[in-house]
This record gives sequence, structure tokens and C-alpha cells, in this order.
Amino acid sequence: MQRDAHYYAILAFCRACGFKKESAQVIAYASQFVDDAKINLMFLSHESELFEHDMVGNRPAFFNMATCHSYARIKTFNYEAMINNTCAFHFVPGCKGESFTKKLRCKEESPIILDILEDVFVEDDLIKLGIILHAFADSYTHQGFSGMLSKVNDIKNCKAKNTKDLWFVYKILNVIAQFSREQYDNLFDRVVPAYGHGQALEFPDIPDLEWSYEYDYSDEFSGSYKEVKINNRDRFSRAFNNIRNHLESYLLKHPQYIDTKLRFTDFAQLMATVFSKGDAKQREETWKRFLIDQQLFNQDDLDLIIYQDDKWLKEAFSNYERSVFDNRRVAKEVQLADDFQTSNWYGFYLSAKWYKQKFFEYCTKYQLIIPS
Repeated sequence: MQRDAHYYAILAFCRACGFKKESAQVIAYASQFVDDAKINLMFLSHESELFEHDMVGNRPAFFNMATCHSYARIKTFNYEAMINNTCAFHFVPGCKGESFTKKLRCKEESPIILDILEDVFVEDDLIKLGIILHAFADSYTHQGFSGMLSKVNDIKNCKAKNTKDLWFVYKILNVIAQFSREQYDNLFDRVVPAYGHGQALEFPDIPDLEWSYEYDYSDEFSGSYKEVKINNRDRFSRAFNNIRNHLESYLLKHPQYIDTKLRFTDFAQLMATVFSKGDAKQREETWKRFLIDQQLFNQDDLDLIIYQDDKWLKEAFSNYERSVFDNRRVAKEVQLADDFQTSNWYGFYLSAKWYKQKFFEYCTKYQLIIPS
């Protein structure tokens, strides 16, 4: 899914289910930040007993907290990133099949996700809730693909049915494919690696798209292909109906987050907005209007409504500069804000590490042993 779903739809569903405005925003921000938390190493000027941190090369640091990486930067294209980021948060293994490769294939509501979700319900931590909702949502749209560079992801004859829902560049690609499907597939084999749903472009993340592809279903990848037809509307509907159920259940366990003054009943219109027309940016604008028109927020709440990918970083680090922090490793020692210990970024750091520990624990539980 994209930001319109991971942030704006989650924000709307949280409010509609009864969460207070600030609580809803923390959950939604954590959900989307999973796609934006690319920093994996920061060095500190000194050790401290006031907050948790790591030691890297005998230096105090924050380490291994990234939940994604830049797929365009070859240095981040490595085994550790695939396992700790892509598999853990975006393509959670379904643990089905005989081989290790097949078990890594993402499945809708993986048992790993359901176990972590159960643990999150016990916790009083909105950031952890947001993180697991991201993985939960992606398990619907990314199912069938693997977070590793894998033969599982080597598909062919990928095409969209309702091309009016595609961005211009995808329409061009779709036209090229109609002239020479074999050349098109060969081109993608050479240019786009079999990583995640790369060879399916962004088709899995477009809410109203109908599309199809062929994959090798044989255990030994012997070239036995069959077609799978996908209606994203069905997948998104199942995902958000279940997200609604989980949010309502969470509020029952943690009533301190309930907005007692809010009364929202038009869930049919809420779900319809998930499938609003246009590209990702246009869908985001539709969500912004919806949030205000439905009185889930008002005009004075724009700071809560509009997503800024560096908001939590700005609040946590007094020497924040986008050019410096927009890297896998921050080049200079970070300086902490006075209220760092209560900052949402630090909460995300702790939650991401907690999630990774749970992820590997439950992989082992389901006989999926991932080498470290």
C-alpha cells in the first residue's frame, strides 16, 4: 500500500472507530513511518543511562532501527536489509510450503503477524500498534511475493485490466507489453530484479486495480506457470474491514484513548474513500477533504492531518538537517532534544527493535529459521 492508505486511511479509520485525535495521529504516523524510517545508524556524543542505545565500535549509537531502505541505492540492497526491513515489515512470511524459499512468500494475515498483533494488544503503546497495522495491511496487498531477492518474485505476463486507473508511465508500459509480451518480460528480467513486487510495478498498491500475472508454482521452479487474477478492491476491503475490527478491539482494552464526544456511523462512505480515483497524490487530497468534511478533524488540525516524513526527526534531534539525516548512516554525531526521552522518534526506535525481536522469535516458532 501507499501513503494514502498507510497514513490517511489509517488516520480516518482510527478516528471513525473512536480514537482521540492525537492518538489517531500517532498510530497513523507510525504506520506510514515504517515506509520512511531509512536511517539505520546514528552515533551519539556520549553514553547515557537515561535511555536505551547500542554500542557500535565502542561508540554509543542508535543502530538497526530502520524499517525500510532505498531500493534505488545499491549499498542498501543486501541480505541484512532484506531480512530486517523488507521481510519483517513489508512482506511478512506466510510460513507455508516445503522449502525455505516458499515459506518466505508473504501471505494474508501471516501467523507471525497475528502473534505479534496479539502481543501488541497487551501493550499500551500506540506506536507499536501503528507499526503492526502497516505489516498487517501489506500482508494483503503483497501476498504471493517475497521480501528476499527470490525466484518466487520472478513473474511473467503481468498486465492490468482497468488501465484507466494506471499512471501515465504504466499505461505506456502496458501498451508496449501488448505489442511484444515476450520482449517485455525479458526486459523486466534484465532491468528489474525479482525483489518484492518489483516486477509487478506498483500494481499491488493501487486500490481499485484489477490485474494478473503468471508465476511458477512448482516446488522446484521447473517452469510450471499458472495465472493468478487479482482484484485489489477485494484485498483492500478485507484489509480495512479487519483493521477496523482490530482498532475497535484495541479501544475496548485501552479505553483511555476513546474520544467520548465523537459519533461516526458512515463506515460505507469511509470504505468508499479507500477506492477514490486518481493517483496516490490525488487520493491523499481526497482523504484530507474527507477528514474535515466528516468532522473527524477541523481546519485547525492541519498539523495533525498532513503527513510530514521528518516531523518526528525534527522533534527528537536538535541538530536535524534533512541533507544529513537523509542517509542510511547519519554522518555526524546527533544532538538530542531536551525532551528526547518522550519523543515519538525514540518511541519508534524502541518499538521497531521490539518488533524485530518478535518477528524472528515467531519465525522460529513456525519453523522458519532465518540465518542472521
